[in-house]
Amino acid sequence: METPLLVQPDPADPRLTRRVSGLDHTGARIKTSVTVERPLTLYLNGQEIVTMMTILDRPEDLALGYLLNQGMLRRDDAVTGIDYDDDLQVVVVRTERATNYEVKLKKKTLTSGCAQGTAFGDLMEDFSEARLPLSAEMRTSDLYRLLHRINTLPTLYLEAGAIHGCALCRADEPLVYMEDVGRHNAVDKIAGWMFRTGCEPADKIFYTTGRLTSEMVIKTVRMGIPILISRSGFTAWGVELAQQVGLTLIGRCKGKRFVALAGEQRIVFDADLAYVPEESAKHWRKNSREAEDAA
Repeated sequence: METPLLVQPDPADPRLTRRVSGLDHTGARIKTSVTVERPLTLYLNGQEIVTMMTILDRPEDLALGYLLNQGMLRRDDAVTGIDYDDDLQVVVVRTERATNYEVKLKKKTLTSGCAQGTAFGDLMEDFSEARLPLSAEMRTSDLYRLLHRINTLPTLYLEAGAIHGCALCRADEPLVYMEDVGRHNAVDKIAGWMFRTGCEPADKIFYTTGRLTSEMVIKTVRMGIPILISRSGFTAWGVELAQQVGLTLIGRCKGKRFVALAGEQRIVFDADLAYVPEESAKHWRKNSREAEDAA
């Protein structure tokens, strides 16, 4: 019996999707579900940091993860409060340590993340010193089971599309699944959840539906997770950064196929491919729509 996920979105939550009328390709009147996005303004100790577009299902985790992945919140920081106001769509994070990021905010650089993904000028300072655990491994038998389990989860993507998903996993089990209109938001929500719950990253695997870009690599490494997997492809800088710090980078995972371009020493080839099924037609249709949404 499969273990239930600790966290995952509810596709039936009326706050996350909305039914809208329109026409299909034949001119027939239809009703379809669309993803709801709303603004969330983040404050750190009274200073406005950013306004993000998000499905707003886990604002506290998103706020913590964003601050962690931008280097504004340290792993050893004591968070004294997280206050979210749904009416104002504002979340305030308070820490014992005094903070002032006025200079850093002026140095932000746009990344390849969809929506409002940003990385700040000194984000790479800690990255070059990162050390990921060499003892972690990815058995291909676990990889194929994991991909099947993620592909068959009930998700907002299957309900409405226009959304990215990320999963925190261990061996062949997805533990936490987050979705959002921007893949960086989904990553940040998992980072925030890990920080808030004290989840250890050394034996974890990170899965994303998005491309394996420099941003995805940097955030995975900042979280201390040694293995990053995607059904999508790579960027050259993403591969270069993964090779630099020894992150295991596995992409183009579809059916029996995958490509590893960094950290290959963690992969144990123990699966008999004769018993690994190809993806069903349902998943091929899903993939085609995903590619359209990501474009």
